[in-house]
Amino acid sequence: MLNEEAKKPSPSEVIALPPLKMVLVHAKDKRVNKADLRSAIRKVSSAPVRQDEKIEVQSLIKIIEHFTNGPYYEKPMNSSARPVDVLRLHFADAVQENIPLAPYTSARIGGMADVLVMVKSTNELMGVMKVILEQGLSYTILGGGSNVLVSDKGVRGVVVLNRAKEVRFESGTQPVVWCESGVIFSNLANRCASRGLAGLEWAATVPGTIGGAVYGNAGAFDGDMSKNLIWADVLTKNGLERYSVEQMKYAYRTSILKSKAETAIVISAMLRLKNAAQEEVSAKINEFSERRKAKQPPGASMGSMFKNPTGDHAGRLIEAAGLKGTRIGNAEISTLHGNFFINHNETRAEDVRALIRLAQQTVAEKFNIKLELEVELIGEWNE
Repeated sequence: MLNEEAKKPSPSEVIALPPLKMVLVHAKDKRVNKADLRSAIRKVSSAPVRQDEKIEVQSLIKIIEHFTNGPYYEKPMNSSARPVDVLRLHFADAVQENIPLAPYTSARIGGMADVLVMVKSTNELMGVMKVILEQGLSYTILGGGSNVLVSDKGVRGVVVLNRAKEVRFESGTQPVVWCESGVIFSNLANRCASRGLAGLEWAATVPGTIGGAVYGNAGAFDGDMSKNLIWADVLTKNGLERYSVEQMKYAYRTSILKSKAETAIVISAMLRLKNAAQEEVSAKINEFSERRKAKQPPGASMGSMFKNPTGDHAGRLIEAAGLKGTRIGNAEISTLHGNFFINHNETRAEDVRALIRLAQQTVAEKFNIKLELEVELIGEWNE
């Protein structure tokens, strides 16, 4: 009787099994000869591909190629080298030390990053993360810098600034768009509109990147990521994995990725679109933009500070508690919308946090409702 290993098709046989998913299974198996896999990839890459499968095939090939370069998780090297020196060996001038993070956030608040690495492609992002994880370094991923509050003390370890912005459209009766996780979501929505592609109009006023939107199920105007995502490629403790929208277990402003304590980094995503008249898509975006301007304040802020409690709105509760216009230092609860905290120039993160505590405490006392942060606190904080 054949054993289980004998029943497995070889890598050379796997290339005949569409759509490359069996090759990926072999790529994750450390016992499989990597040279055989690379040969299989070359053959698959040169084979004819149906137009409607092109993006998925290209994405799978990238993932497989990455696995052939070795596993993510190896024991850290016994070395006295500083993290910044280890990273510079691989990424040279992309690595910087003691960089202020305020310019990289929408609130323009925050201290220094010990080490900052800017990546400009999916391959660079995966390469940086490979070194970080192999060396056991602490890290923070920063995309558009919205929905985060960086502490005055800054961030220890490595901050990876994600500027991976490649976008590929696939037309047809069921159009889709593949994008890297550093793509600015509002820019993508407008690019779709210019092509007569609907479905992301709600995102034209959403700050931040695709990565953050997939991670936290961003939404606005009755739309959210759960309605558009087809799948996302995510870096986990097992390497690169593909999550379907069902596997993301989306709920209001959260996902299975957000609830995980371990590594979960969005690398890229495929989104569902619809064909439409360019004028109609643009008109809807303009309508949403005007509504947003009328209700939300200008200026530097983190976006919505708190999640809306079930059946109510955080902004309404904060206003009813008499807190609109309350100011600590240069941080103020907006007089236009209670769920926005404004930086009036060189605001301390601790002052914003004091306003957060005040709002939570006052709303709890007056209405017996606990306001839950939508914004993520990053870095070292005073207790």
